[in-house]
Amino acid sequence: MIDPNWTSVLPPVLAIVLAIWTKQVYLSLAGGLWLAWTMLSAWNPLSGIAASIQGAVDVLGSDAQVILFTLVIGALIATVEASGGVRGFVRFLERNKWVNSAKRSQLLAWLTGMVIFIESNITVLVAGSVARPLFDRYKSSREKLAYIIDSTSAPICILIPMNAWGAYNLGILEGLGVENALMVFLNSILLNFYAIAAVLVVVAVIVWGIDIGPMRKAEERTLRGELLWPDSTPMIDEEILSPIPLEKVEPHAFNMIVPIAGMVLFMPLGLYITGGGDLSAGSGSTSVLWSVLFALGLSWIMLLVQGAFSTEELVKIGLKGAGGLMPLALILLLALALGDVVDMLGTGVYVAQVTAGTMPNYIYLPLIFLVSGGIAFSTGTSWGTFAIMLPIAVPAAATLGLPLAPFVAATLSGGVFGDHCSPISDTTIISSMAAATDHIDHVRTQLPYALIGGAIATLCFGLLGTTL
Repeated sequence: MIDPNWTSVLPPVLAIVLAIWTKQVYLSLAGGLWLAWTMLSAWNPLSGIAASIQGAVDVLGSDAQVILFTLVIGALIATVEASGGVRGFVRFLERNKWVNSAKRSQLLAWLTGMVIFIESNITVLVAGSVARPLFDRYKSSREKLAYIIDSTSAPICILIPMNAWGAYNLGILEGLGVENALMVFLNSILLNFYAIAAVLVVVAVIVWGIDIGPMRKAEERTLRGELLWPDSTPMIDEEILSPIPLEKVEPHAFNMIVPIAGMVLFMPLGLYITGGGDLSAGSGSTSVLWSVLFALGLSWIMLLVQGAFSTEELVKIGLKGAGGLMPLALILLLALALGDVVDMLGTGVYVAQVTAGTMPNYIYLPLIFLVSGGIAFSTGTSWGTFAIMLPIAVPAAATLGLPLAPFVAATLSGGVFGDHCSPISDTTIISSMAAATDHIDHVRTQLPYALIGGAIATLCFGLLGTTL
């Protein structure tokens, strides 16, 4: 990492401005990536292009699991759709009158996100697959679905210690020499005001039908029978969502439930294996990939036993699904490449440094929350923010002689807040994909609610600071 200065914020700012202005996510990420490498190449634009290409190639090597996960999840979505599992599940819910309105379909998406807390990407993918047909049927906007599943993914996962998020943050805290890191993390959960606010705001939006600004327009459009705006591009190929008639087997809910349950239940086993018997030491990315592969294999076995498809047909369906998610894979590739070079520029470190200083105790927690949010927003990664800010917040609390849990909570809360708002966040991108909506439309409709949650959290951290 070079010595960071004010210019280090330019690449992520350019990417964010271009994304909001042009609605071209690929161009925006590529522009930010090019500017970052141009800066590292002594401001030589041609060298910046060459370095950008090499940076993307390097990501393919270091982050191949993430790209492969994207393609495999596309194959799984297409296979479950082809099996009639989603249609069977929807039919089951309607037959039993569990979901018979737009409000109940929204509550189902919220509840799914609450229950499946193993990993944020799995949460949004499962909730999106289950609820999307119901949202379309009862004329609730896909933007609202994306908002609901995005708001019950990272905000829920960060409140649970025994998952990939918990393992990651516990590792950082232990590396900082925090005694009884698990207890500190547990104590921080009830103080994680943004995560709690985000989940509760969603409930209020669903129960009372609170549609603000762009979300209101999206709901009105959907009631007219228009799933998307005319100039929108869904983050998934609609063809892989199209029902495929089954001639050999009736659609059944268990064709969806069994693979998804297998995927969720395999996650702890993956963490156990990759952690050498220690769940908290397991690899979240590896375990997620294994879980999705296990679910895909389980789905294939079930369909072969049922005689629904031949092996050749399943391969074709899987490849079609993987191809449908190629746009997402490209976005993730560019986002990861941008994240790597932003880390080299020291963007997060610079933002943290310029805000450091002596101040009253009641200022520290809101400041840590807002700085963490700014870093996560500009870099698109909450985990990267945790890695930058926890080593700053924890020693600061120790130096001031203040309890660690509130400082940890402010850091984690801010990271999730900024990530929730950022158009270059992988979780935000995957939420758009799972809901099959335009990514920038999702960001615009979600932002007002995220800012409300952020304002609530800032106030709560300020009040908490007065008690320290």
